[in-house]
Amino acid sequence: MFTIVRRILPVLVCALAACQSHELARPGSATARTVQLPGVQLKVVEQGAGEPVVLVHGAFSDHRAWQGQQALLARSHRVIVPDQRYFGSQAWPDDGRQYALSTHVADLIALIEALKLGPVHLVGWSYGGAIVLTTAVQRPDLVKSLFVNEPSLGTIVTQAADLATLAEERKGLGSAVAASKANDQARAVRLFAEWVNATPGGFDQLSSELRSVFLDNARTLPMHFSSPPPPSVNCAQLGALRMPATVSKGEKTRRFFAILADTAHACMPASRLEVIARATHMAPAENPADFNASLQRHLAAR
Repeated sequence: MFTIVRRILPVLVCALAACQSHELARPGSATARTVQLPGVQLKVVEQGAGEPVVLVHGAFSDHRAWQGQQALLARSHRVIVPDQRYFGSQAWPDDGRQYALSTHVADLIALIEALKLGPVHLVGWSYGGAIVLTTAVQRPDLVKSLFVNEPSLGTIVTQAADLATLAEERKGLGSAVAASKANDQARAVRLFAEWVNATPGGFDQLSSELRSVFLDNARTLPMHFSSPPPPSVNCAQLGALRMPATVSKGEKTRRFFAILADTAHACMPASRLEVIARATHMAPAENPADFNASLQRHLAAR
């Protein structure tokens, strides 16, 4: 996923600061950077000025998942949108052996520190929401506020009935896992996306842009399905967080994700719960107007 730097000088420069893949564009436009972190380079898209907001994408995805939010937020904030390790179009630094939520958390922490952002507003979606919450637990000093859309953080769920529902619903991923094991990653990502949205056959109903994002990242599925257990973040740890937090969920989301969102909200008593109308797990893309309004309310209050 990550480019090989071919000359000694750029390597030395990158070791000291964030590398840019091309000259800065005019003020207000999006700019791509390549940021050197320990053992990896991350592509980062940046836009706007003001307090930093970092948008963290979910599984089989990349920075393009936030296209419906990036430019809008950049009117009032400095928006940083990374492609996480192994995602996006760049070459991988290895064979994928380090794919894990703990790796993505460590990379996010290193990115915030490398760019010298200070406390940031962290926004995460699904798997990205789990990364964001885990980052906040590990390094609360780096986080000014939290906004998570249906965070996939199963370690906080303890109610027997909820655990049983999660286990039963997770069985629906069997066909996607089987397709991935058969090395048909394109079919696997289609089935995974349809399970996520609880819409069999609905992959083709997604926008062409979103389908491209998912298919371009289908190669990450074998690693995602076989990744090690995440750090064991519990409800009490979320409850100890003191930064402002908002949890959102789609009005029509499947029970699996509703449980995760409701539990995250319950674990953080001071958090706000927002329900995005006419949306499933894909709320930022399905109903960007309402999702963006919720996110802007969150940021405006901080």
